[in-house]
Amino acid sequence: MKKNDEFELEITGMTAEGSGVGHIDGMAVFADLTAVGDTILAHAIKVKKNYTVAKAMEIIKPSPDRVEPDCPVFRRCGGCAYRHISYEAELKIKQQRVEDAFHRIAGLPLNIRDIIGSEETQGYRNKAQLPVGEEQGKIKTGFFSRRSHNIIGCESCLLQPEAFSDIAEQVRNWAEENHISVYDENSHKGLLRHIYIRAAKDCREILVCLVINGSNIPRAEKLWERISAKGATGLVINANKEKTNVILGTKNKTLFGKGSITDTLCGTEFEISPLSFYQVNRAQAERLYSLAAEYADLDENTVLLDMYCGVGTIGLTMAKKVKQLIGVEIIPDAIEDAKKNAERNGITNARFICGDASLAAAELEKEGIKPDVIILDPPRKGCDEALIKTVAKMSPKRVVYVSCDPATLARDCAVFADLGYTVPEENGKHFVTPVDLFPKTVHTECVVKLCCATHSN
Repeated sequence: MKKNDEFELEITGMTAEGSGVGHIDGMAVFADLTAVGDTILAHAIKVKKNYTVAKAMEIIKPSPDRVEPDCPVFRRCGGCAYRHISYEAELKIKQQRVEDAFHRIAGLPLNIRDIIGSEETQGYRNKAQLPVGEEQGKIKTGFFSRRSHNIIGCESCLLQPEAFSDIAEQVRNWAEENHISVYDENSHKGLLRHIYIRAAKDCREILVCLVINGSNIPRAEKLWERISAKGATGLVINANKEKTNVILGTKNKTLFGKGSITDTLCGTEFEISPLSFYQVNRAQAERLYSLAAEYADLDENTVLLDMYCGVGTIGLTMAKKVKQLIGVEIIPDAIEDAKKNAERNGITNARFICGDASLAAAELEKEGIKPDVIILDPPRKGCDEALIKTVAKMSPKRVVYVSCDPATLARDCAVFADLGYTVPEENGKHFVTPVDLFPKTVHTECVVKLCCATHSN
């Protein structure tokens, strides 16, 4: 096969990135915006030794899973991957992805539980990060296209509340009317980089944060008048003067209103700033954390260790069920927020440690602290092997692993298995449950229960 060849291709699977995959003469061929069951006319745009990337020129025979996309920029925007298939088909893909990760990456042929789908697949996001660009003299906000930093203008994203679109419009109008410069990645010049919005349940509180390549913004009071009329309860600027793809800098300044939002999760109240980690789908996060608590099997004698605790969201929702909660997090501001959140909720049995997870675990071991249950909620890269070994040495009865990446989760579970911690089963199903917090995108969360053979389940 060579570049620009055209051929008929049946799509038989999906990649982790949401591309369809078929095979020609044993070679894998990847094609965006296709669905399992499609037969397409494919045009080869990149040919490598072991694979080909193609473009679907025509859908010869459509998959029964296909639906008409309801977003005008879906085919160009990089935010959603699955607006062209039914939600039922999307959940099957995500379920299969988790199963494949455990079977192929970990070599653990687990019979996982059914994925917990989201009741809401539209407007569920409580956070927006909108890059700002300029086109033909007009300011635009939207999302980066697939595999690039080209901004696709989107004035109304279906994953976000309508109030976010209204506020973004007011920011664009304010910026144009007041000649606010827009940041350019190549020249590293221009002021306005991103519009960052966070909201509490039902948009009771909305925090607007402008990420800027500077220290202040002109005519801020004019902007506040506009956005407060649309429901904003606070306006913050975040200074990011670095030449980087990282969205937020480390310093915030509140200009008007409240510099955070307050939300309730699993009956626990949290204060959330621009730098705080907080799940973007609140309703599904409650299901995720409730499942984690079920797998943890807590009682009044439990010492619970919450690694990667952030502002305390997982651990604090369980604190009133246990004897002691210990949270560990490397970000100082998050630890301070966790302490405030504990105080806000009248939780007196919580202790928070600022430090690297591996080193903090080792320190607790030196103190002779023996947690009964350890919660792991690492970033996408998963846990390093040193931490897993330290956790196993602490000999908890159970480890509950909350993951946002099935591949690194499966890899880490294989390491745990070598150290004596395996996934128990009940009624023929293992304690691995995918939870869909991000409908229409490729991302999938998972909760896994791990038990040591020397302890009862």
